Amino acid sequence: MSSAPSRSSSDPVAHALDAAASSLIGAIRAVAALNPVVLIDGRSGAGKTSLARSLVARWPAAGRVQLVALDSVYPGWDGLDEGVELARAQILVPHARGLIGVWQRWDWEVGAPAEAHAVDPALPLIVEGSGILRPSTSPLGDVRVWLDSPGASRRRRALTRDGDAYRPHWDRWARQEERHVTRDEPMRLASHVFAVP
Repeated sequence: MSSAPSRSSSDPVAHALDAAASSLIGAIRAVAALNPVVLIDGRSGAGKTSLARSLVARWPAAGRVQLVALDSVYPGWDGLDEGVELARAQILVPHARGLIGVWQRWDWEVGAPAEAHAVDPALPLIVEGSGILRPSTSPLGDVRVWLDSPGASRRRRALTRDGDAYRPHWDRWARQEERHVTRDEPMRLASHVFAVP
């Protein structure tokens, strides 16, 4: 069963993400590589994870697609920039050089690194998470996505998804995202920008 939103969905968010996925599948085909890299950025609740999962489900070539969510990499609630740098150094740069990348999952419950994961440079790669589009990472992405969504909608979706675990940290995380948006101008670095209601 596909995790992609139904094309007949009356949900405007699902419809927007489905349209984005359809557009991106064409862009991925146009890269004409066996191991393209897709970077998906946007503020919390914009739909990055849903879009990434939809792309995996609809990937235009046979075989495995590697998906890394930066939520598994950020080292805690103050770790947006550090998590992106870890992803750049341990995942994106090795992939671009044809080397195996190794990163460690962050265990949010104990507040420490956990098990290691390998990234195969021969396989396609999607990295999704707030902050991933910046000058140091964008040259490493073949398809670069920014999801733009209103703050109130994003907050409602994120807190519905993560509830009380996220609620006390919303403002703290939002300040880091705002610094990223102001400093790095991810929309300008994106090859594709999609509006999500």
